Amino acid sequence: MFTLTPQAAIQVRRSLQQGDHGGLALRIAASRMPDGGIDYRMGFDEIGEQDTHVTSEGIDIVIAKQDLVLLNGAVMDFVEIEPGQFQFIFMNPNDSHYTPPDQP
Repeated sequence: MFTLTPQAAIQVRRSLQQGDHGGLALRIAASRMPDGGIDYRMGFDEIGEQDTHVTSEGIDIVIAKQDLVLLNGAVMDFVEIEPGQFQFIFMNPNDSHYTPPDQP
């Protein structure tokens, strides 16, 4: 299933608090691009009856059923890309552009 790293969960909590989104879940959406990569979208939303609901690192996450196959096994992290520049990244074995990080 889809998971968050502890660093991503901290940032999602901050966004929930700063945006006054109490009671909403993190919605993750994905679609396949023509080149085989995956386009990711996220925002805060209510949990719908047709959604899959998971909890990772204490964060409620909702995924539409049609997106499950693209997000199964994916991990969302929050990393420093360049000094002072942070962003969410997706590590997803279903993405044709994904290269797993080197293992120690």
